[in-house]
Amino acid sequence: MRLRLWRRASRLHAMDGFQKVLLLLMIVLSVFMLLPIVYIFNHAFKPYHELFVYPPTFFVKEPVLQNWNELVAVTARSTVPMVRYLFNSVFISGLAVLLVTAASALCAYPLAKHRFPGYKLVFAAIILTLMFAPEVVQIPRYLVVSQLGIMNTYFGHLLPLMAMPIGVFLLKQFMDQIPNALLEAARIDGANEFTVFLRIVIPVCKPAVATIAILAFQSSWGNTESSALFMMDEEMKSFAFYLSTLTNNLANNVAMQGAAAVAALILFVPNLIVFVILQGKVIATMAHSGIK
Repeated sequence: MRLRLWRRASRLHAMDGFQKVLLLLMIVLSVFMLLPIVYIFNHAFKPYHELFVYPPTFFVKEPVLQNWNELVAVTARSTVPMVRYLFNSVFISGLAVLLVTAASALCAYPLAKHRFPGYKLVFAAIILTLMFAPEVVQIPRYLVVSQLGIMNTYFGHLLPLMAMPIGVFLLKQFMDQIPNALLEAARIDGANEFTVFLRIVIPVCKPAVATIAILAFQSSWGNTESSALFMMDEEMKSFAFYLSTLTNNLANNVAMQGAAAVAALILFVPNLIVFVILQGKVIATMAHSGIK
């Protein structure tokens, strides 16, 4: 511990004036970016007289569990147990992470390492899809899910999430930097294409894979579109959709604002945990994906 502190102190002394000012600025910005996280945690424990005080307070003064009890009381009156919604979201999010990551990697690998005819056109079309707003593709998605006959199924949740253009882009940029000589050496040693992909390409691309896993989890965990459009049965809907039904049309009402604050925290915490665990990989991905 003392050696570690001494090393940090020596690094600080080795900085010039500009670097110290820049470090101080980054620390201030980091604290500023943490404020929304601190606020959402405090907001969930505020009593009602603090939720509606003006001007609003940032930190809770008298923390209570009243809001949590209110959410439990509301969910207890539901015809479908809250555990069912939670199971749906956990199951869908877990499968989405696996399927989206696999689909993105399988799509990016031939674009990066196999120059088939028209690969540039295919990649340009994938990049073009990043320009479309989610509302634009709602009707086509509904038609596809409906005609495939997967309404009210878990696959109806998963299929619209599997196409992630940003995941293909990040993995393709990452795979471009893998030396072709390395792959050729593996093929000469007798490795088939699947072995090269699974044993060499994927381990090298772990930072990008972790980034896509975060994006896939965030998009699936907070997704309410599939539950609203494709799921007619209540027991097939997601936890995020269920919580949104509890807090709809409450912007100008006093009732259930405490439950709404707790619901927002519950939806936020899993995203925070996943990001904290994999954030180092995200930084490595952003550093490599744009550098040739």
